[in-house]
Formats: sequence, C-alpha cells, structure tokens
Amino acid sequence: MSLLDAAHYTPDEMLRHPRHIAMQPVLVRLIQQLRAIGSAADGYEFQRELAELLLAVEGDRRELKRAADRVRKGKGPHPQAPEPQSGRDVAEHATWLFEHDLCARLARQLRSVGDGFAWKAFGFHRPFIIALSRNDPPGPIHGKAGFAVEQARAERAYKEDGQFALLHDLTNCLRIGDITIWDEVNPPRTEEIKTNPNNRRSAQIRRINQARDAVLEGAHLPGDNLAERLYELDLPLRTHVDLLPSAAEHAAEHGVFAAPLPGARVLTFIDQVACSRLGITDQNSGPADRQLQAALQSAGIARDRLDNNVHATSLDSAAGDPKRVPWASYRLDSALCARLIGDYVSFNVETSGPVLARLLQVAGLDARWVRPSGSRAALKVGEVVMEIHQQDESTAVFLPGGLKMTQGMTLQVTRSEIDRYLIELLKPGTWAAGIKHLLRAQEVGRPWPHYRDEHEVWV
Repeated sequence: MSLLDAAHYTPDEMLRHPRHIAMQPVLVRLIQQLRAIGSAADGYEFQRELAELLLAVEGDRRELKRAADRVRKGKGPHPQAPEPQSGRDVAEHATWLFEHDLCARLARQLRSVGDGFAWKAFGFHRPFIIALSRNDPPGPIHGKAGFAVEQARAERAYKEDGQFALLHDLTNCLRIGDITIWDEVNPPRTEEIKTNPNNRRSAQIRRINQARDAVLEGAHLPGDNLAERLYELDLPLRTHVDLLPSAAEHAAEHGVFAAPLPGARVLTFIDQVACSRLGITDQNSGPADRQLQAALQSAGIARDRLDNNVHATSLDSAAGDPKRVPWASYRLDSALCARLIGDYVSFNVETSGPVLARLLQVAGLDARWVRPSGSRAALKVGEVVMEIHQQDESTAVFLPGGLKMTQGMTLQVTRSEIDRYLIELLKPGTWAAGIKHLLRAQEVGRPWPHYRDEHEVWV
C-alpha cells in the first residue's frame, strides 16, 4: 500500500512513528557495511544480518495482520501481537492496520538495501538486473518454508566451496530463481531451490535459462516477446547525480529547493524535517512555490504545465520498481541514502514532453511527443510517450509524379526510458547520443539499452 493512499494515517504520522525513526540508523549502518564489502566472507555476514532484520520485521507484520483481523471482529489482540508504539488506541482496528503498514514499509526499506547489494554483487551490470527482474515481486520470507532451504544452500556454498551465494528473497529486483552463486571462473549461476529437490518447476528453470542466455548470448529476455532484447550502448553513462548533495543541503536549510537542470528539467528537493521546522505545508508554501515557478520558467517548461509535463519522484519508491537503481547505490552519503529510502527527504524531476522533443530536434533527431495533451494521470507501464523517426536516404526510390519513397524506422520511447532520464538525472547529451546509437544500429524490436561503464557511476 502506498504511503499516500492509506486512509487510516497521514504521511507525517508514518514518518513520526518511533519504529520508522529507529530504522534510519539501521539503514545507515547497513549501507556503510554494504559499501565496505570486499570478500565472500563480508557478503555472507552482511546477508545474514539483513535476513535476520527482514525476518523480524515480516514476523511482526504477520502478527499485526492477525491482531487487526481479531480487533475488526470485536476481539482483543492475541498475546503474540507486538505492542503498538504509535500511541493510538489499541482497541481501534485502524491502529493495527497502521502498525501493519508500517512493517510493510520497513520491509521494503530493508529490501531496498538488498537491491543495492544485488547491484554491487553483479558489478553494477544492469543487464543481469533487467533479465532477472522479469517476474512477480517476492512475497514475505517469514513463514516461507523454502527460505530456510535457500539459506542452507547459501551457507554450504560459502563454507564448503568459499563461494558467495546471493539470496534473491532479500531483494525486490531479483525475481527469477532463488539464489545466484559466484565462483572465480564462471559467470554468476542462478539456481531454483526447492524444499523437495524432485519438485522442480520446468517453467522457472526455463526463465532462469532465458535470463542467462539474454545476458550472455544476446537471446531474448524472459517472457514470450521474442523482440525484447538487451542492447549495449557503446557509450559512457554521464549523469547530474553530483548535484543532489548540494540540493539536499539547501533543502535542509530552507525546506524546499528547486532549480532548473540541463535538458528541459527541474529538480525539486524536499526535506520533510526542515519543512516541519519551518512550518511549510501544502497550504503554506508561498516561497517554495515561487522558487519552483522561477525554476520552471528558467527551464522553459512552465507553459501548459498541467497538460504536458511528466515527472519522476523518489517519494515512496524504495524497492518499488525493480528496474530503478536503488538509492543505496547512488553516489551519495549513506545517511542521505537512508533518508531517501525512508522518505525523510525526497526529490522530484519534471519535464515538459513537447519541450523535451524540441530539445532532441535541436540535437538532430526527428522527435515527436505523442502523449495526448491533458493526460494528467501518471504514466502507465509500457505507455509510449515519444516517437523518433529516421529515414534512410540510401534507400530512396523516385516515383512518377515527383514522389520519393524511402525506408525508415521509428523508435518508440516508453515510460521506463523517460523515468530513467529523469530520476537518474542523465545528462541530455548522453541520452541523445544513446538514442542516435540505437537508430544507427537499426535495432529492430524492443531493445533494453544499457551503458558500458555503469560500475563507475554507482557505488
């Protein structure tokens, strides 16, 4: 459940909850440990602690759900129910729903650090993440009989063979297979682990093999769409992520910071604690609104904002989208990463679709924003928002009547690519160069592009 969709509490109540506050130093410590991992032994110990924390939170979540069901039926909570720390009336059903949702959020925050662990284990090689993310999200590990078997397999790999084995259930981004094992010779090996070794599901084995072949052999990605393939852009990845620390410092002092970014974008950074201290609310946000409006004007995206602008936000997104780079992997201070994960700070990047298309036109691309004006709902998964056309003049054929026919191709840009351009703060030159690279290659189908040096960008 989204923090903003919950009817029985407000976002501020969630952020002020003692358990939510107490998770912040835990996240900081985990991120620091994650960044210090340099051996299989380090990874094994880190993963063991992360599993213990996640099991404890998910155990509480299950007991709180049970208590909420009992209170809803007019009964008292059972003796095993964790004591609510919100100060709310324990006789109210909403109190227990609040506590349950809190634990769901804490579990996502821990899995967000697990995602950072996965990115690091795979050397920040995005193709592995894309390929292994193409399944339904993982369920709770508490009470899952197979998780203990997976842990035992990881322990054997380490203690008997000196190999590190990553447990997928501690992440949100790894959804195919149960465990991936590294040795010193071969590529990472993903396995399906079953309580009963004779009860293997051929469909899951097939998806594991598809993921492996997609990364190592250039085959299609897991699924039935044979057109979906990974595509390496022979280009370095360049971003404006280095602007986030100074934006965070300004927001810590003033509550809200807004500034134009190259590439027809505006970055807005919000510090919830500073806003509370300064009395900045939705109803009392005059200076912040004026700063944002000035930034929109400077970026050239203020006109027809409600009809044409799209945005990407960090708010309430930790361990939500398996294809996003986790906040723990951003080259930021570990405390700032933890605050992003916990929504104590957040940032939003906004652009105007038509203005962005004109920017690409200046770069020599025949780009058209095709999302209808006035489509104010959030972008949908797979929604095509832009088309970029290219004609191959070498194929020109002159027809009677002065007509000329040429072959061409159209590159369709969907939500995921716009989200990446915004939330990862890609430099506009890098993004445009990547599009040109795809068009020159005349890649047919649905390519999933990635840059060659992401290990130098993320941490």
